Amino acid sequence: MRKGFTLLEMIIVVSIISILFILSVPNIQKVLGIVNDKGCNALIKVVDAAIVEYRLEYDRDPSGTGDLINAGLMSDEQQTCENGKTIVIYNGQAQAN
Repeated sequence: MRKGFTLLEMIIVVSIISILFILSVPNIQKVLGIVNDKGCNALIKVVDAAIVEYRLEYDRDPSGTGDLINAGLMSDEQQTCENGKTIVIYNGQAQAN
């Protein structure tokens, strides 16, 4: 008698693995969304700190992120979050739109 798995046993195992994978995908996507939002919030805080530094240096609020980039207080890449939102300055505070 040969030892091994039958086709039915293999189908059952593959089906169970598939069901577990399908159940875990939404949780993974949810976690990735949370991570992107937290990263964007951290970037907003960095830009807010650059705004404060700009105020101290120039005695006025920056008109936009371009002023901060030109002053060397933030980089061009810091204008956009990982989730695609753009950082803008509104009423002297950084916000993601």
